[in-house]
Amino acid sequence: MPNHHELDEVYGAQTRAFRIWMKQAGYTDTTQKEYMREVYAYLHSLDELAVEQAGKMHVISFLVSKQQATGDRTRNRTLSAIRSFYAALIDFEMTARNPAMEVKKSKTEKNKKPVYLEEEELALSLAFIDGRYRNRNLAIFLLMSYCGLRVGEVHRLNRSDYKKAKGTIEVFGKGRKWNEIPVPEALAAMLTEVERERIEPYREKEDAFFVSQKGKRLSIRQIQKIAGQTFEAFKRQYPKLADMKLSCHKLRHTFATMLLRNGVDIRVVKELMGHASIETTMIYTHVNDQQKKQAMSTINIPLHAIG
Repeated sequence: MPNHHELDEVYGAQTRAFRIWMKQAGYTDTTQKEYMREVYAYLHSLDELAVEQAGKMHVISFLVSKQQATGDRTRNRTLSAIRSFYAALIDFEMTARNPAMEVKKSKTEKNKKPVYLEEEELALSLAFIDGRYRNRNLAIFLLMSYCGLRVGEVHRLNRSDYKKAKGTIEVFGKGRKWNEIPVPEALAAMLTEVERERIEPYREKEDAFFVSQKGKRLSIRQIQKIAGQTFEAFKRQYPKLADMKLSCHKLRHTFATMLLRNGVDIRVVKELMGHASIETTMIYTHVNDQQKKQAMSTINIPLHAIG
């Protein structure tokens, strides 16, 4: 694929407009980078065809070419990037239509069973959070598993987002929406301790809640590494979980599953998870093997009637 400079010779006005639009709309730095990468790949596929002349078939052809090497989840993220790109161009009156909106998202991923830890397994995993910054790392882990925060939301969390008097945190989440989440008392006490131990940031005005040993906002990759090391140690101790693909997002799955298992109204779970649609929350209403066995144990086959 040509480098970005070569593509900008043809589509420079459009890519500059998209960058400005995403920044103004409040997209995270990570999303901006991912979306720009997807859009540059899409523009390369147009082979210098004017963006406003591209149609539904061009978008589908590009998605099909990518889907051969990736799954439905990646395909949908790519489609979202292209949709946003055209939305930006329409906003700046650089095109009149969004052909990507005519392409349906894949539904396959909605049928995929979420991976999650049982509540007892989650409790056991906490013992494997260790190291010099144990309290900080434990607070991060708990925010994802007992408050349902996404890794990006933990990364963006500022001290000013933690409202001690109210016992809540304000989370800037997906869809560029703010969500206020009550903090369990045990976690609130830990957040206060982490704030007390917090390393003085390198930048004077840095408000990041979680800071690295170098005094910078803890990156998404660093947070993922903290969780990854915990999971590795946990799985070594409990080999039966060795094949389970655990990650930061799986902690979020665990949080939603726990709430629903404990009888929390799905509408409340939707709000706590920051979902735009209750259909997204519905994927967490899965049942486990033990629940199936318990259900089947209520069935009485009248053997005496069979003869």
